[in-house]
Amino acid sequence: MTDSWATFGADLHLDLSAGRGLRAGLTEALREAARSGRLAAGTRLPSSRTLAADLGIARNTVAEAYAELVAEGWLTARQGSGTRVAERARPRRAAAAAPVRRPARKGPSYSLQPGSPDLGGFPRAAWLSAARRALTDAPNEAFGYALDPRGRVELRQALAGYLARARGVYADPDRIVLCAGFLHGLTLLAGVLRARRVREVAVEGYGLDFHRNLLVRAGLRTRPLGVDADGARTGELTAGAGAVLLTPAHQFPTGAALTPARRAAAVDWARTTGGLILEDDYDGEFRYDRQPVGALQGLDPDRVVYLGTASKSLAPGLRMGWMVVPPGLLDEVLAAKGPTDWASSALEQLTLAEFITSGAYDRHVRGMRLRYRRRRDELVAAVAGRVGVSGIAAGLHAVLDLPAGTERSVLQSAAWQDLALHGLSSFRHPEAEVAPRDALVVGYGTPSDSAWSPTLAALAAALP
Repeated sequence: MTDSWATFGADLHLDLSAGRGLRAGLTEALREAARSGRLAAGTRLPSSRTLAADLGIARNTVAEAYAELVAEGWLTARQGSGTRVAERARPRRAAAAAPVRRPARKGPSYSLQPGSPDLGGFPRAAWLSAARRALTDAPNEAFGYALDPRGRVELRQALAGYLARARGVYADPDRIVLCAGFLHGLTLLAGVLRARRVREVAVEGYGLDFHRNLLVRAGLRTRPLGVDADGARTGELTAGAGAVLLTPAHQFPTGAALTPARRAAAVDWARTTGGLILEDDYDGEFRYDRQPVGALQGLDPDRVVYLGTASKSLAPGLRMGWMVVPPGLLDEVLAAKGPTDWASSALEQLTLAEFITSGAYDRHVRGMRLRYRRRRDELVAAVAGRVGVSGIAAGLHAVLDLPAGTERSVLQSAAWQDLALHGLSSFRHPEAEVAPRDALVVGYGTPSDSAWSPTLAALAAALP
């Protein structure tokens, strides 16, 4: 008998060419499959009737082979559970001591790391309703290959209306390019800048290192701008930079809003030098004690690339982002993305479009805004009189200013409390010329509701 296949939910390959008779060949093939680990412990084997039919042999032959392997301990047979590969202890080497098994290291019990919303707040029921409606109304071609690299027109139209209304963005649906989050969009833009022979991108002196590292990997130098209470010092921009990456509405991580004068300076620089402004509007929906700060893109849609995502307003796991691209850059961005929209699911795009147009997105954002404001107020109350708090008018994080020279010791104390925290120094550009500042960047959106109170207690215990 040559190679054959048997099926019991999954294919089972057995080589019966040993030439020792059907039963002996089948027994040895099963024994070797179990011994080598090709059949993992617990794998359920086909019934004797099924395997016999698939191999074209007598059922008794299979039953006898199973019985022999059960007796040897290679298989187990229990009523209602079928025949399965037995668990077997690994042999211990005589010359070496058995390795010490250590429990897998789990993450900290509490976390106030910035950059994440409360994932428990994801609107599952409303999202499911939107998904049902989107699936019902989806045209047949939505289930095929996505031939427009910009993404589904339904979502681009919904975003154009929402961004204009809520963020002051001039957004023609034809100039919106959907992407799999901010990093994907920045990757595309970095490639376009490199193709344009740009060599340097200005960045904020405090920011995310993986954004800077992405630009460097694309062959671009990063030059830091100073950051203070008025945001990035855009007056420091020079003709040597071909682009600048900014967080104007809520500087990350200091929390400052870019002042009108500095916004104007950035736009003047872009117009004078031909440079581009890359605007990261990462949490623009969440503001508490101030009027909404509109997007910088509204000042000059021809010189600003607006980037937004659903990672803070909904969840990063959706992998949903968008760029509003100036007309003179659109073809290059689409060429960098490729001829099809491979990055995001068409059905997720249709669901988000329905979620926005139905009003569910606005309702969700308003609800989460109240939820996060309560947390912010409780955070401020918990640390009152012990440390200064800044950057709290908007967003999902706050900056706690510490006594000079104490940031490292406070982080060590937090580790003893099993609390994950970030110090402000970890966001500083290595070449930034900024005055030393000891502080914590506390992401109050991260904990679940049930973990919020003990997380605040752990923070209080860690503070000086």
